[in-house]
Amino acid sequence: MILDEPGIEGYDIIGDVHGCADALTRLLQTLGYRLHQDVWQQPQRKVVFVGDIIDRGPQIRQAMRIVRRMVDAGQAHMVLGNHEFNAVAYSSHCHEQVSPRLQRYYRRLGHHLKSTLVDYRFHLQEWKELIHWLRHLPIFLEFRHFRVVHACWDPRRIGQAAACHQGRVLLDDEFLAKSMLPATEPNRIVERLLKGTEMELPEGQSLLGSDGVRRTRFRTKFWSQAPRTYGDVVFQPDGLPDDLIDQPLTEAEQEHLLQYGSDQKALLVGHYWCQGQPQIIRPNLACLDYSAVKNGLLVAYQMGAEPQLSNERFVWVNNAGLDGRSR
Repeated sequence: MILDEPGIEGYDIIGDVHGCADALTRLLQTLGYRLHQDVWQQPQRKVVFVGDIIDRGPQIRQAMRIVRRMVDAGQAHMVLGNHEFNAVAYSSHCHEQVSPRLQRYYRRLGHHLKSTLVDYRFHLQEWKELIHWLRHLPIFLEFRHFRVVHACWDPRRIGQAAACHQGRVLLDDEFLAKSMLPATEPNRIVERLLKGTEMELPEGQSLLGSDGVRRTRFRTKFWSQAPRTYGDVVFQPDGLPDDLIDQPLTEAEQEHLLQYGSDQKALLVGHYWCQGQPQIIRPNLACLDYSAVKNGLLVAYQMGAEPQLSNERFVWVNNAGLDGRSR
């Protein structure tokens, strides 16, 4: 379903906030939004949040309250990020006995959500209401001129999610329960749309990330054109070891790569911890996550009716201090 809102001149798509409420407030002000009755709003434009409002940052509850008020007042839209999905999954079953197979999964979720759970520890009713609210959010949005999803637009998984959305809440108990089990269709939907595409490292190889976690997989671009090596498809803050950059892709690996064609509608995503000055990846694709919570930039893209993206449409604030630059 394509979302069409008469009277709206454009949208401001905002990247991963991760509890940086002060930076979000400054960005909204920079974009021309004004606070009216506790809601940031602008008459001719709306915000679209790409998800990951919670976790990691110092003002998680405050940031989420800003977002919720805007969405509930019809001044913004939001798609689920993987961190919001984790919160719903954890909170839906955290007081129940789970199978040994899932105990490790819940321990990992609890670790990732630690800062968020601490921020809400004296506001349990608000937390309960938030989880209920998140369960009703879309996992993707499509507008007349552009699309928004947290990590990856895979037509097959988008179609499955759309079918699940029809007539009921996507994150109902049945979907949630199945999504936590590998090799189920709900799990494949969540993993692909909210976390992106990954590739296995060669057997016996692993990568120690800057977060201290050792992994045997790495994130890949879902828009690569005729890639030949691992270096052509890697897309993550932690680069590959030097001896793997020129590792040729096997025929099987190439066949499994997803490609978002250059003829597709403009797509805005978050999730990927980009660095440096915001710039489009290509004329129909941009990432808006520029590591705000790590003293990077909180970034927005001002979308109009133009068919192609442009570097001139980025707006940002520097979360390292109030003297940060914006455009």
